[in-house]
Amino acid sequence: MALFAITLTDQTTDFVEGADAYQQEGPLTTFFAFSDNRRVIDSWSTRLASYRTADISAIRRSTAAMAAATAAPAVAMAE
Repeated sequence: MALFAITLTDQTTDFVEGADAYQQEGPLTTFFAFSDNRRVIDSWSTRLASYRTADISAIRRSTAAMAAATAAPAVAMAE
């Protein structure tokens, strides 16, 4: 599974976690999670999110492990 960062034309960024792939479906771009032991988008895949394709300016993919490693470190609270 991966983390997808979707930059929209209004310069906002949305994130879709747990997606394996995306594909265009008519006017929408849809992000999918594969079913167990499947490596293709098919009727057993789960739709996670859809965006109007015309509103997307960039899609960036990273693995969940890479996304966690590059996240800002948490600040420990002093007691």
